[in-house]
Amino acid sequence: MRGTGSIERQPAGLVLFPGASAGRDHPGLVALDEAVSPLGIVVERADFPYRLTGRRAPDRPDVLVAAVAAAAGALAARLDVPGSRIALGGRSMGGRMCSIAVAGGLAAAGLVLVSYPLHPPGRPEQLRTAHLRSLALPCLFVSGSRDSFGSPDELEAATALVPGPVDLVVLDGGDHGLARRAAVAAEHVAGWLSGR
Repeated sequence: MRGTGSIERQPAGLVLFPGASAGRDHPGLVALDEAVSPLGIVVERADFPYRLTGRRAPDRPDVLVAAVAAAAGALAARLDVPGSRIALGGRSMGGRMCSIAVAGGLAAAGLVLVSYPLHPPGRPEQLRTAHLRSLALPCLFVSGSRDSFGSPDELEAATALVPGPVDLVVLDGGDHGLARRAAVAAEHVAGWLSGR
């Protein structure tokens, strides 16, 4: 792990989105919810529109980003706090869409990016990192050492582009799904959000 060790101020809420082939009840998101909720942080696990309508193919990026903004705004309104008190993130595509929303101007307390998809498997030349230069807020990246969407070295290089404070956790032996490592990933996220 590298970085400062935590976010500056514990957020009031956390919105989590799943990866492209999963929904809000993905075990990794449930583990995050169960680890973070006891801290007093209100967790909202959300689905993208295509999942809500029963489709398998993800919506266009602008639709996905709009869903992130809507969910963040709804949780901030429910808790009666500014958007800057809501952390955003999730797994794979879900976290990526949250980061794109923030790069586009959406206020957030921080980003929790689990298994961030730096590039499609086997296509390291197709990097999805241009927007990282606009992330001037605390970011936590948690990834497996065997993630085919981005190696530890690739993540190290990509996170160096982020102007905000970055923490990077690499879980030894973990793949993109972080099978059997969901609880450990969740512990890292809870510790980061709570300032431990």
